[in-house]
Amino acid sequence: MKLFVCQACGNVLYFENRTCERCGHRVAFLPEKETMSAIEPDGEVWATLADKGSGRMPCRNAEYDSCNWLTDAGDTTGYCRACRHNGVVPDLSDQAQLAGWRELEMAKHRLFYSLIRWKLPLQTRQDNPEHGLIFNFLADDPQSGQKVLTGHDNGLITIALTEADDIERERRRLEMGEPYRTLLGHFRHEVGHYFWDVLVRDGGMLDECRAVFGDDSADYGQALQRHYAEGAPPDWQQNYVSAYATTHPWEDFAETWAHYLHIVDTLEMASEFGMEVRPKVDRDGELTARIRFNPYEARDVEAIVNAWLPFTFAMNSVNRAMGMRDLYPFILSPVVVDKLGFIHGLVRNVGKAGKP
Repeated sequence: MKLFVCQACGNVLYFENRTCERCGHRVAFLPEKETMSAIEPDGEVWATLADKGSGRMPCRNAEYDSCNWLTDAGDTTGYCRACRHNGVVPDLSDQAQLAGWRELEMAKHRLFYSLIRWKLPLQTRQDNPEHGLIFNFLADDPQSGQKVLTGHDNGLITIALTEADDIERERRRLEMGEPYRTLLGHFRHEVGHYFWDVLVRDGGMLDECRAVFGDDSADYGQALQRHYAEGAPPDWQQNYVSAYATTHPWEDFAETWAHYLHIVDTLEMASEFGMEVRPKVDRDGELTARIRFNPYEARDVEAIVNAWLPFTFAMNSVNRAMGMRDLYPFILSPVVVDKLGFIHGLVRNVGKAGKP
């Protein structure tokens, strides 16, 4: 994630800002420019100070304070590039559900920032009725007691609204023995399944992917039952980024995809702040890193990992000093680094090809 600046006064902005806290200008995200822009009324439309453009409109979901993006020029749907992938949303007349949906949208928009940065192929259900990317945000049914499960099915990603409840999400994290569980993590994992379909299965990369992640034709239902009955093998950290990744090659791919997004987006933020890690006790330089590069444009995964390991060692140490859990409580073994390299190659090749 980048740092953004208000063009009206130079104040630094967060990605989620709706207004500049210094000058009061309304601000919005310009997806085609990958930047935040101060905006000003221009009749019935808005002018954008970032590119001195005009004729833009806020996404319709700005009405619910759940989106701060602008629609594309010439758009006829009323929705931005992220929100036009929405299918079912919760009951927005219910204040609790509205608040939860806003949290989900915040995470979803951060996901789309990354997907747009890499120029990954994104089709809506209007573009591709059978396999376009669509999100359903569903609440549990209080009448039947039926619980919504987060998951992916042929481009349809279902996100359980209850995950926006911090207490419930923490309860589930502890129940499942997970070191990390966030809304953004859910989005990044589930969209990994979608891009396995798009970039691997339909992109002619099945053999190459199977050589790295294993045979995806293995029965998924049986693999899931075995995982929940037996758990991960004791030596799983030698070959997998998480215990859940051991379930099946599909889950291994999706987990690795999610971690790749975690790492790249976090390193971009560190680079924007000009962060440098240089411990006084590091005599051989293994824990030293000067993060001055754009990880979205890195040629190889080694440059990313070489910056990530010292950075997370430092950040984990800072968190522990505050009595908090590690920022990144995972181990990147050589096998996992190779898997991250496969993901890196996938997204880099798409970006180089200039696909929409």
